[in-house]
Amino acid sequence: HPHGGGEGKTKGKHPESPWGWKTKGYKTRRGKKYSDKFILVSRKGKPLKGGVK
Repeated sequence: HPHGGGEGKTKGKHPESPWGWKTKGYKTRRGKKYSDKFILVSRKGKPLKGGVK
């Protein structure tokens, strides 16, 4: 339910998914790891952009 349901004549809450986590504009991705810049080659052997200069 997009607004979390409730009992009787309750007001809506923040939009959430059917599983209870926030949705509709809530940022779900966290920032990149600080250690990403140290990874120079992927596990498949491909060089990655960026990295430590």
